[in-house]
Amino acid sequence: MTTIARLSLGVKDDRRAGEFWRRALGYVRRPPRYEGDEWIVLGPPPGVPGMLLAMDVGESPAPESPRVHLDLHAGERDLDEEVGRLVALGAQRVDWPHCPQDPEPGALPYVVLADPEGNRFCVEGRRSGTTA
Repeated sequence: MTTIARLSLGVKDDRRAGEFWRRALGYVRRPPRYEGDEWIVLGPPPGVPGMLLAMDVGESPAPESPRVHLDLHAGERDLDEEVGRLVALGAQRVDWPHCPQDPEPGALPYVVLADPEGNRFCVEGRRSGTTA
């Protein structure tokens, strides 16, 4: 059966993008595949599950309405605290017209952000004092 090996993000500055995602996800850079390999591939620390994330250098701009994006979960951290942490690392808030003000019962609220390269991603999680 075919499986997903990694997700590649289109970026102009792979070092900047790689550093943002390394710090955002707590990932580590994978060793080069061969002498002179400069492709930045990040993954979870050894023994921690998670998908590989590669920085694919290109000149095309990040689309405002991407067809594919990352959905992150804030984990045990309050959603607004996690969003603040990601913004401090270089993410920007995105005014997303389809973001519900009041999520459906049982659904987690989420916030739309863009990484330093403009790639959109969502962060969902619980807010302090809520049970959703």
